Amino acid sequence: MKLSTPDVPKAETFTDATAAVDRLTELYDQATRFLRDRFESVETAAEDGTRIRAYYPEVRFTTSSHAHVDSRLSFGHVSSPGTFSATITRPDLFRNYLIQQIGLLIENHDQPVMIGTSDTPIPIHFAVTSETAVNLPQEGAGNFILRDVFDVPDLSTTNDDIVNGTYTATDGVRPLAPFTAQRVDYSLARLAHYTATDAEHFQFHVMFTNYQFYVTEFEAFARAQLNDPDSGYTSFVSTGNVEITDGDTPIPDTIKTPQMPTYHLKRADGSGITLVNIGVGPSNAKTATDHIAVLRPHAWLMVGHCAGLRNTQALGDFVLAHAYLREDHVLDDDLPIWVPIPALAEIQIALEKAVAEVTQLEGYELKRIMRTGTVATIDNRNWELRDQSGPVQRLSQSRSIALDMESATIAANGYRFRVPYGTLLCVSDKPLHGELKLPGMASDFYKTQVSRHLMIGIRAMERLRSTPLERIHSRKLRSFDETAFL
Repeated sequence: MKLSTPDVPKAETFTDATAAVDRLTELYDQATRFLRDRFESVETAAEDGTRIRAYYPEVRFTTSSHAHVDSRLSFGHVSSPGTFSATITRPDLFRNYLIQQIGLLIENHDQPVMIGTSDTPIPIHFAVTSETAVNLPQEGAGNFILRDVFDVPDLSTTNDDIVNGTYTATDGVRPLAPFTAQRVDYSLARLAHYTATDAEHFQFHVMFTNYQFYVTEFEAFARAQLNDPDSGYTSFVSTGNVEITDGDTPIPDTIKTPQMPTYHLKRADGSGITLVNIGVGPSNAKTATDHIAVLRPHAWLMVGHCAGLRNTQALGDFVLAHAYLREDHVLDDDLPIWVPIPALAEIQIALEKAVAEVTQLEGYELKRIMRTGTVATIDNRNWELRDQSGPVQRLSQSRSIALDMESATIAANGYRFRVPYGTLLCVSDKPLHGELKLPGMASDFYKTQVSRHLMIGIRAMERLRSTPLERIHSRKLRSFDETAFL
């Protein structure tokens, strides 16, 4: 079979991170343009037995010494001598990230990086994803068999072996980044599908919620910020990529609501806030975080409702999670249940200070409305209907103070993907004490508490925004042999 590939420059070493990323962009643009052009011509021409292929660009780094780096840093350096590489996609989207990570690598080891093409083909689906006018034919719908001519996504190589710590280098080359290019491309495509917003709108600080009421409050806050010239926020993006820069501009209703409606209050440097309504359940929580993780956010928080498990709690009280009882089960194969999920001091402090700021309560008085303790996350929404002896006993033995269906999943995936995480919940019912979530009770609760709860999450994110990156991404989330890239 004949193979048609683009002519590309030879691999070259770089000591300047910006120049290195410029070459990555050149190689990626050339490869995807080649695939798009050939796809359009092959689609209308007779198939001649030629396979069309282009490759992801690659960063490769080799060092022969144990560099003496700042031991406080959890990223930006390799742990031992050897050769390391990472395939790269969408260098336009990740430009600042790549410049930062490559720059630290060069600086910490005083060695150049090599930029060239990898041996990993770019699937045609990912090459044409930005071309809305191009439609890939379903199997049998076109005048040629797609897989006979172009490379398609290969799920056998699109996995989380690196972040899960199960990756084995077959050629002696170890990973430089937590995700491969195909894994990133896969998630970028899924994000657009599930959230109805493009990846470039996502901000570095992500909040998850499980109720639409928070979205309404978030939009109101965003509009007020856009009307404040000193806020630093530049635009608000709603589902369907509708973007407004003026707080009084109406947003048209979307024709179809996505599974996880997502909204972005943007800042020019990406340090704004993204809110994702993941709905109810650990499966949705895992799906959202699986894909958002490739964007390398600086922090994510769960800000939602929970069942209070203690008689001393009242509806509307806050719960700051410092431990998690994982009975969600969706991550058991990726992160064994015996792995502890620690609380992160930087996130905990930001949340507690935000609660104090918004409620105007401090110290001992803050304990009246906020309790710190273990949050249990389960996969059965109607757990109350089961035999109470089992679940209630486990909840008591674990010292749990609240129960929900998302928080432990989000925290565990934050731990797995090295994304700083935290949880602040609001008690909306107390099923063990006869206070069920009934319509009238819920209405009063939502009216009085949602706005304040959301504001606490926003204030916490704004505090984290001013925290140096090397402090947020601490060594607590890094294993023995970590990738150099964050």
